[in-house]
Amino acid sequence: MTNGSEVHPLNIVDIIKKKKNAGCLTAEEIDHFIQGTLDVSITDAQIGAMLMAICINGMNNDETANLTKSMIKTSTSLKHPPSWKGSVVGKHSTGGVGDKTSLILIPAIAACGLKFPKISGRGLGHTGGTLDKLESIPGLRTSFSAEQITDIVERVGCCLVAQTDALVPADKLLYAIRDTTGTTESIPLVAGSVMCKKAAENLDSLVLEVTYGQAALVKNEKDGLTLAKAMLDTGNSLGIKTVAVLTKMFNPIGRTIGNALEVIEAVGCLAGNGPPDLEEAVCTLGSYLLLTMDKVTSFEEGREVIKATLEDGTAMEKFRQMIVAQGATDEVASRVANISTVSEVLPAALHITELKSRVTGYVTEIDAYTCACISRNLGAGRQTPSDDINHAVGLELLVSIGTPLNEGKRDLEIRGSTSISCVMQQEIYGLKFIMTALISRRLGCKSSQRPSRYQILVLRRSPVLLLRRC
Repeated sequence: MTNGSEVHPLNIVDIIKKKKNAGCLTAEEIDHFIQGTLDVSITDAQIGAMLMAICINGMNNDETANLTKSMIKTSTSLKHPPSWKGSVVGKHSTGGVGDKTSLILIPAIAACGLKFPKISGRGLGHTGGTLDKLESIPGLRTSFSAEQITDIVERVGCCLVAQTDALVPADKLLYAIRDTTGTTESIPLVAGSVMCKKAAENLDSLVLEVTYGQAALVKNEKDGLTLAKAMLDTGNSLGIKTVAVLTKMFNPIGRTIGNALEVIEAVGCLAGNGPPDLEEAVCTLGSYLLLTMDKVTSFEEGREVIKATLEDGTAMEKFRQMIVAQGATDEVASRVANISTVSEVLPAALHITELKSRVTGYVTEIDAYTCACISRNLGAGRQTPSDDINHAVGLELLVSIGTPLNEGKRDLEIRGSTSISCVMQQEIYGLKFIMTALISRRLGCKSSQRPSRYQILVLRRSPVLLLRRC
């Protein structure tokens, strides 16, 4: 103040300096930054400087919550009918390899009578995007207005769509600059980005899967736990009942990496015949959503309820209805939602290269990051947001954790648009045996037991749960 009364106007340079010097920003300062990002009153260079200052010095819980709320204030949100009150749920994963969980979880939860309007994203770098996978289905659309999203969920119970232009526009701008300034891994920026979109979905309950490891956004358990807690605290401050599951992301989820291949595997799981780790992920995340919504009284009951939707066909029927509502014809949808015909409808790779094991033993580790990089280089992923992707290509693992490897037997199929050269095969072999390294023959081990991907409850604060998955 000047002369005890005059208020200095906020200045973006002063705000950047404050955060550069590890100061705590007020809600008004954060609002000024977000509004300036939207109205272009501050430059991209200033935005980048602020993001870097936040990345280096972090934010406390109040700052992270205020950042989230500031982005929400500049956004429209999904408007739900009064009849939906207390029944709207959501899910978010911070990234995984072979993660097709949403394709199964969303219709399974809708089959339980809850509303699931899922706004998802596309893949970038080594991680796959759920929208890219779903768009393998001929004729299916993912871009809809807020009103159309509400209509689809009212009729079907669920949807899986892209972010609209009016939904959290500040987040879209900041994300693009984060990607080009090396600040994507900042925990408060990740937490704010995720939670502002979840708040815009107008949720009653949310399950978060926070991954850590070589193939994840955060690389160690400590940072994963910090990110999970940040999003839990933010969810609570927004009035969303929130569950977080901490997941070690070293091994792929399921046996396929690639867009159409993962849809096929998801359909198998919807038919009650999915890989054990994928079904476990769906049943675990789904059970905690049902618990937070008081639909079941125990975790075990919730698992059984979700599993029943996979076995009795109700989840598959919701999946079929959802893809019809999003533009697929009845004929295409019926064939996609059938494990016997789904592979006939989706794009197929022109060339399949089979690789055989060069050792005998048991698989104890599969390097998810390596698998994702191979799949991306085949064309299944993007290096930049504008890159086109090939929905047909990818990898299919013919082994899983705990299964035997036999020299000369097939253990990996590479689905490509061209045949794989001998040189590339040798390169993949070199990478592959990072992927299937630590063969238990070396240790004299003969056990083929498959470890659970989940461990015990490590923190519980009603109505918030934090779990560790290994």
